[in-house]
Amino acid sequence: MTDTAVPTITAAAYTATSADSPLTKTTIERRPLGPRDVLIEIEFAGICHSDIHVARNEWGGTKYPIVPGHEIVGRVAAIGSEVEKHHVGDRVGVGCFVDSCGECEPCSTGFEQHCVNRVTATYNSVDRDGQITQGGYSTHIVVTEHFVLSVPDGLDPAAATPLLCAGITLYSPLKRWKAGTGTKVAIIGMGGLGHVGVKIAAALGAEVTVLSHTLAKKEDGLRFGAVDYRATTDQTIFKELRGKFDLILNTVSVNLDLDRYLSLLSLQGVLVELGLPENPLSLRAFSLGNNDRAIAGSNVGGIALTQEMLEFCAANGIAAEIELISADHINEAYDRVVASDVRYRFVIDAATF
Repeated sequence: MTDTAVPTITAAAYTATSADSPLTKTTIERRPLGPRDVLIEIEFAGICHSDIHVARNEWGGTKYPIVPGHEIVGRVAAIGSEVEKHHVGDRVGVGCFVDSCGECEPCSTGFEQHCVNRVTATYNSVDRDGQITQGGYSTHIVVTEHFVLSVPDGLDPAAATPLLCAGITLYSPLKRWKAGTGTKVAIIGMGGLGHVGVKIAAALGAEVTVLSHTLAKKEDGLRFGAVDYRATTDQTIFKELRGKFDLILNTVSVNLDLDRYLSLLSLQGVLVELGLPENPLSLRAFSLGNNDRAIAGSNVGGIALTQEMLEFCAANGIAAEIELISADHINEAYDRVVASDVRYRFVIDAATF
């Protein structure tokens, strides 16, 4: 089907109308297909903690009403007349952003998420037509071809859905800092991000240690590929593991004692901050100067790298550990995520919208 045959799409969706109201069922309008657009019939939508922050306006700037969701897997239902990469029936995915200028240096070098002229997020963002983008808690979405990813046949579509955010969030820094055979990687936190990171780092060949608040998930961590699992409430680990790691990925959104964690880095080791704590980070300059250590940030990954990540996960049998829920359990799932009561990601069955 081409763009000339596709009208504006009315889609069922779940929306937040204020910071303190539950998400409720509604209908939204998706734009008609342009020549480079892909209409996706959504099969699964992941629940990311970012969805909760935005729905509840915990970061500020939420534009209500808002349909969250930037972990999307579905089937191509229709394509515009100039679409070349995707075909009707293909299984595809959409991640954290759906447009960028395509012309600036970041866009032209595979870093679309850092578009100089403003990347368009999958939801709660001003689209090029001036409308507010609405996300994946919906039956359908229309996305420009370049930002639609191919989901390999080897991936279970429901369990692959969180890879569109959690997977690339971990894969990107692991690749950038060359995690692999002979490197020692620590992952702080074994939640929705961390458990995927353990799997990916282990598959890359790194020696992986999990640093978690307790040992409650130790069995899982070792099963996912970690060779060691330590509770950070045991203060002796900061002496035992001093100078051990080449790379530390912090996946938790709390303000840690960064000086203590930086002490665990080896010569020229790097700590990458992936969590988004509410308060500013604090550390001593001496913690960086000792051993020439560094602290860095990372923000998901570009389209090409995200496609590479999906192919890597398919080749290595990597997917998220999920609990599949119906749409009428979204609000309950939000509360459970906040309470850390999920192993390890919620995914919504879009057939229930």
